[in-house]
Amino acid sequence: MYQKNLSTEAIDRTNHLSRIKNGVLLVCFFILILPLYQCTGQVTASETSYTYKNGDRNGIGKWYMGREIAHVMGFQGMGWLDRPEREAEENTSKLLRNMRISMGDMIADIGAGSGFHVFRMAPLVGDGRIYAVDIQDEMLAALRTRKQNGKFKNITLIKGNRKSANLPENSVDKVLMVDVYHEFAYPFEMITSIKKALRPDGELYLIEYRGEDPAVPIKRLHKMTEAQAVKEMQAAGMKLERNIDNLPWQHCMVFVKE
Repeated sequence: MYQKNLSTEAIDRTNHLSRIKNGVLLVCFFILILPLYQCTGQVTASETSYTYKNGDRNGIGKWYMGREIAHVMGFQGMGWLDRPEREAEENTSKLLRNMRISMGDMIADIGAGSGFHVFRMAPLVGDGRIYAVDIQDEMLAALRTRKQNGKFKNITLIKGNRKSANLPENSVDKVLMVDVYHEFAYPFEMITSIKKALRPDGELYLIEYRGEDPAVPIKRLHKMTEAQAVKEMQAAGMKLERNIDNLPWQHCMVFVKE
């Protein structure tokens, strides 16, 4: 009888230890494995919002929130960026006035291209700084030559990539993106990186040809509607503060952090 009770106690003790072990393993799963799974989900969340299908010949066959992403304009288009009639067509001087640039401002021009806006903003910021960001080496080479010839000391060239502007965190007061956002292969990731670079009260100036206006003589995929821009920016944590509707062909949308 004593031997039987002893065996029963041993079995109960073994079962108890087994339950404790299983409980510890379960806790370890939630502490170690589950956060890793959740983190992986966060990394790939934006990827799941991209879809791929045939579309416009001016697009890359990749879609984001119902919009097909346009092909990037190559460095071969630098002449068009610097065309003499650009001021009359786009009123670029008014755009810079819309930005309310002050001495000491730190401004990033994303997709700076040949530097059309960069070299107009540089004198306006004084001892501030212009970050000229582009992903094409040829564009950066042209920017470098113009910077050296003009002896500009407040311009910093940065090579971005398809997912990041490579700007320092909390470094800029204003971001300017002129007719470039619709070409981003990874718009969610790019705006997320730009948001990190913006200071708390920073502003993002999104300039895009008006997609609502068929009279604007630009290919459809190289235009954007305000509604589409707002939807995409909200996904990355940015909200529309105002749309300054005073440019001939383009939206001048000002976004801030939510």
